[in-house]
Amino acid sequence: MTFLITGGAGYIGAHVVRAMLLAGEKVVVLDDLSTGNEDRVPEGVPLVVGSVLDRLILDETIARHKITGVVHLAGKKQVGESVEKPMYYYHENVEGLQVLLGAVAAAGIRNFLFSSSASVYGMPDVDSVTEETPCAPLSPYGETKLAGEWLVRAAGRAHGISTACLRYFNVAGAATPELADTGVFNLVPMVFERYDKGEGARIFGDDYPTPDGTCIRDYIHVEDLADAHVVAARKLAEWGAAGEYKDLTVNIGRGEGVSVREMVELLNENTGHTYAPVVTPRRPGDPAKVVASADRIAAELGWKARHDVREMITSAWAGWEANRKGVLHHVER
Repeated sequence: MTFLITGGAGYIGAHVVRAMLLAGEKVVVLDDLSTGNEDRVPEGVPLVVGSVLDRLILDETIARHKITGVVHLAGKKQVGESVEKPMYYYHENVEGLQVLLGAVAAAGIRNFLFSSSASVYGMPDVDSVTEETPCAPLSPYGETKLAGEWLVRAAGRAHGISTACLRYFNVAGAATPELADTGVFNLVPMVFERYDKGEGARIFGDDYPTPDGTCIRDYIHVEDLADAHVVAARKLAEWGAAGEYKDLTVNIGRGEGVSVREMVELLNENTGHTYAPVVTPRRPGDPAKVVASADRIAAELGWKARHDVREMITSAWAGWEANRKGVLHHVER
């Protein structure tokens, strides 16, 4: 198998590339580098700089590298930005997926893995979110992920492609410092940025119907997430080799909730800080509690998260500090 990994120069994508290589798989990266960094792509891994919206580049890449499976992670993912630019998000995330699937079908590729999101669920009023929990996304970003799932499954049925949609919960941590998340769109790096300013973490609302009044989330280590991609991609290849074209939709989480206040306390404790958090008003659309049921992925793929929240924090902090001090040795290319 040779896998094309779109978005493979991004934070999550680079971890998937690493996990695939460690598992002995061949990979090729396609990334437009709008948010990705070519330094994250290891030496010896072909990097094609281009967009999934460019059918010519897709056709040439698939043919030249004899691609037999696709892991699609490329896309825009900022919820707030999606509210401001919905047409841009639908163009990048849905039309881009449509163009990619067209190239996949034309090339006769029979395995396709799609990076989805827990944002498809919206504001579920359940203790544990299963894959059967009704989907009601609250943002254009979440809508594009749900529409993407529909398109992936429909294309799979029409063209005999085995497909998987992986619904990520809250991703954190780093396998190595040079692969750490340096953006400031997720809770952990957002808190680190506040530390750099000499300020405490910001908590958006402490009046939710939860034990401590703050939102509860399910955090997953990015290394565990990457490993889930490996086992899912191999399952798709196994089905394809047997002539069985199936679809699989699974949550990727630990099945354990951590409140924002608890997370802030752990961040302080594990980074040596003592800043008091700053409570601000709720953000529109933030559900009180979103925790995954990880039963289906355990049953279907034999996968289970190995890392805990402390490991997420310490590995993320090591990467943040190394980036801030400029002491990183980038992945060799």
